[in-house]
Amino acid sequence: MQRKAYVPGVAALLAALLAGCTGGSDGGATADDSNPGEPGVATEAAEPGKYRTLPEPCGAVGNKTLDALLPGIEEITDEEQREKAYAGEPTLAYDTDRKVGCRWKVDSAQATDHLFVGFERVVSYDSAVSDDSEAEQLFAQQVEAADLPEPVVSESGSAEDSPSGSPSASSGDSGESGEPATGAGGTPSASSSASSSSSSSSSSASSDATPTDVQPRLLDDLGDEAFVDDALSSSGSTAKRRTVTVAFRTSNVMVTIEYAEQSATLGVVPDSEEMQDMARKLASQLADSLGG
Repeated sequence: MQRKAYVPGVAALLAALLAGCTGGSDGGATADDSNPGEPGVATEAAEPGKYRTLPEPCGAVGNKTLDALLPGIEEITDEEQREKAYAGEPTLAYDTDRKVGCRWKVDSAQATDHLFVGFERVVSYDSAVSDDSEAEQLFAQQVEAADLPEPVVSESGSAEDSPSGSPSASSGDSGESGEPATGAGGTPSASSSASSSSSSSSSSASSDATPTDVQPRLLDDLGDEAFVDDALSSSGSTAKRRTVTVAFRTSNVMVTIEYAEQSATLGVVPDSEEMQDMARKLASQLADSLGG
């Protein structure tokens, strides 16, 4: 009987403890609410990005611009086929408020031209990080992935920066004093002549190198930040294909343009300067249409 009397007492004690815990929980919530200024309890949300929607990509490029970028369009005699070429083909998109794109491909007697235009609206899922900051981080990753080369110093700049005032490539054939080795009578020796010939060849090779104004690089006149990339490739015996990429960010929208051309004739290389110029003009038009 004593054992039976003990059990209800324990139950009463447990009930009292549970009631105390419940009251403590409510009291804790009240305490948190009484200190709204403490870190982590109430934070100010970051401002949303400037852009809430994206343009329709296939309609973002006008017909006159397409005529310049894709000259084969004007060679299409069938009106229906020509209109289809102008219309482009939208890329598959699951959320057109976040990412859209359009592609064009046109053949001509001289080359096959490709154009891609893509828009991405960046939204931060962290209330403490703004959409603009998130887009800035993503664009930095895009720049890193492009692996842009270091800026090329001009030939005259290299000579001025050289301690001896001459290209370092010729220093290997010079005497210890830095002057060219000479033979009897002060005339250049055979080795010096060979060095001179080698230097001339080097200068010729340098003149064929990619000029500074068309090498892949960052751009400072487009959107908030931008870059241009330029790649020349070939597969086996096929003609050369050049792909120029111009990408830029304005606020929380990133825009990518890929303009590629493959010559129909072996040995003919698409012109880098011309392609970059047209791709950058298109990028400027798109930036203006966004209000960036």
